[in-house]
Amino acid sequence: MPWKNTHKMNEKIEFAMKCLTTTNFRQLCQEHGISAKTGYKWKERFINNGLEGLEDESRRPQSHSEQLSESVVCEMVMLKQAHPHWGPRKIRNLYERRHPGATPSESSFKRILERAGLTTPRRIRKSAETGRLTSGKKAEQSNDVWTVDFKGWWIGTCGARVEPLTVRDEFSRMLLEMRAVSSSKTEVIRSCFERLFEMHGLPASIRSDNGPPFASSNAILGLSRLSVWWLALGINLERGRPGCPQDNGAHERMHLDISRELQGGRIGRDQNAFDIWRHEYNTERPHEALQMKRPAEVYQPSCRTYEGTPDQLDYGSMETRKVHPKNGTITFRSEQISLSAALAGWNVGIAEQADGQVEVWFASLLLGWFDPETSSFQPSIPGRKGAAAADAVDSATLHQPHPRGPLSKAVHPTLNV
Repeated sequence: MPWKNTHKMNEKIEFAMKCLTTTNFRQLCQEHGISAKTGYKWKERFINNGLEGLEDESRRPQSHSEQLSESVVCEMVMLKQAHPHWGPRKIRNLYERRHPGATPSESSFKRILERAGLTTPRRIRKSAETGRLTSGKKAEQSNDVWTVDFKGWWIGTCGARVEPLTVRDEFSRMLLEMRAVSSSKTEVIRSCFERLFEMHGLPASIRSDNGPPFASSNAILGLSRLSVWWLALGINLERGRPGCPQDNGAHERMHLDISRELQGGRIGRDQNAFDIWRHEYNTERPHEALQMKRPAEVYQPSCRTYEGTPDQLDYGSMETRKVHPKNGTITFRSEQISLSAALAGWNVGIAEQADGQVEVWFASLLLGWFDPETSSFQPSIPGRKGAAAADAVDSATLHQPHPRGPLSKAVHPTLNV
């Protein structure tokens, strides 16, 4: 219950006088209908300032953004206009780099930019766990995980379709590639990755969606010719769930920035504009997840150098079979086992089990099991109906070395070039 409005000051004076002599302070507060916290506040004010301390203080902030000089406010607005899709925190960091030690607070930047009508509330989406062919790995250092996707096409100034390929290091946020490719064919995308591998080395994993050329919906484990090549180089596959772009949410968030700033016409839409935007993203734009550092300040090249594509893979003591270059099959005990045309020309490892089942491996990936008695092959797709053995192997197991030891080098297989 608050002070009585009719005699509020009198009530305070009466309370202040009594509180100096009372032996039960909390009971006195209850008699006046106030909390003990409020009572102690007024007692302290009365002791320090007398009756003047019982007057209500102004609610007006002692300092606020309007006290900033006109030149400071103008520069804050100009920085925001130069980077319309950067938030107040990034704008403040950019201002701080130009004026060390004389930077207004983050709340001041928020108020100024909000009053200028230059901010938009951000919608936050919840992330979800990734799906098949994934270990749920999170990058802990540069090159642990690269993410890749196509921005989504638009029509360029020349009337041609523009569909940029983007490749990003998950840990450092470094945008490694942003290229207007002529098509999404495997040969074109592979040449882009060859150039990236030569410049930066090999990552431990690459995360992609389930669309071509990164994956094939009709092939075993969704393998495509491009992802098979990655596996042969010792790169693990990380995939999102079909139809769930939020599984690669940070990459999609970057695409939103590209859409706003390039399709909106601030810089342009050709390869030269892409290079300018990528340079700004890597060297000028601060990232909150990096404690406002720039990606180029964090990223380190991979210690795994790219030495070209191997002819075949070494499976240690395992038997090997070469996948038929035309129909994607192998022969085992005079039986044809259909695998995938994506594996055409590569060799796979064969490991016989004590129960008579035969495991079929490609690099670090368990493709499935062959039953000689029924001449049937069961792909190791988690959750597939009737695949009792396959269901026992979860998606994380697919990236593990052979449990009995022959594939102790499977994660980074020995390459016979």
